[in-house]
Amino acid sequence: MILSGCQATTEPINAETTGVFNHYVVYPFSYLIKSIAMLFNGNYGLSLVLVTLLVRIALMPLMLKQYKNQLTMREKMSVIQPEMKELQEKFKDKNDPENQKQFQKEMMELYTKHQFNPIASIGCLPMLIQFPILIGFYYAIMRTPEIAEHSFLWFNLGETDFILPFLAAFVYLIQFKVSQMGMETQQSKQFAVIGYIAPVLMGVFSFTVPAALPLYWTVGGLFLIVQSLLSKAIYKSKPTQSTHEVVSEK
Repeated sequence: MILSGCQATTEPINAETTGVFNHYVVYPFSYLIKSIAMLFNGNYGLSLVLVTLLVRIALMPLMLKQYKNQLTMREKMSVIQPEMKELQEKFKDKNDPENQKQFQKEMMELYTKHQFNPIASIGCLPMLIQFPILIGFYYAIMRTPEIAEHSFLWFNLGETDFILPFLAAFVYLIQFKVSQMGMETQQSKQFAVIGYIAPVLMGVFSFTVPAALPLYWTVGGLFLIVQSLLSKAIYKSKPTQSTHEVVSEK
C-alpha cells in the first residue's frame, strides 16, 4: 500500500508533484541531491556519492541488526541440524497425510525446543523498511533532470557510460564474495547462482540507463563491502556443538 504511490515514470519531480510517495520520499531526496550539489558548485556527481553514503549510513543499523539475527539463526540451525536429519530420515518413506502431519508437529516441537524461528532467519523487517527508501532514492535520481546536464570524472551523468557498468558488476561480485566469507559450504552453494547472476544483470542493465545510476550502484556496492566486513568483525560466528556432540562428551 505504501509503495502504491510509486509509479514507473521519469517525469521531473518538484514540490507540486502529487502522490504520497512522491511528496514524502522521492522529492525530499531530489531536493537533497540538488542542495548538496549547490554546496559544491553544481557538482552533481559528488552530490550523488555523498547522498548515497548518507542513505547507506542511515540504513546501516538495520543492516547490522539483520546480519546479527541471521548469524544467530545460522548458529541455532547448525545445532539442530543433526536432530532434523534424524527426523527427516524417520519419516522419509512415510508420505501418507497422517505421518506428514506428525512430521510437521515434531518439526515444530524441535524448533520450539531450540527457540528457532525460520521466518526470523530471513530478516524481512529490515528489508521492508529499507526498500521504500532505496526505491525513493532511485526515482529521485531518475526524475531530477539537473543531474543529466552535468559531468563527473570522465563521464556524463545523463548518458550511458561503457566503463561504469563493468565497474558496478565487479563491485557487486566482490560484495557477494565478501558476504559469503565464513558461511558453511552448503549455505554458500544455495546463494551461488543468484550471487553470480545478479552482478551480470546489473552490468547489462547499466548499459541501458544514464551513468548516474551505475555510479549510485557502484558507490552503494563499495559501502556494502565495508559494511559486510564490519558486520563480520563485530558479530563473529561462534563455534557451535550439536546436541549429539555434547552428549558424547558427557
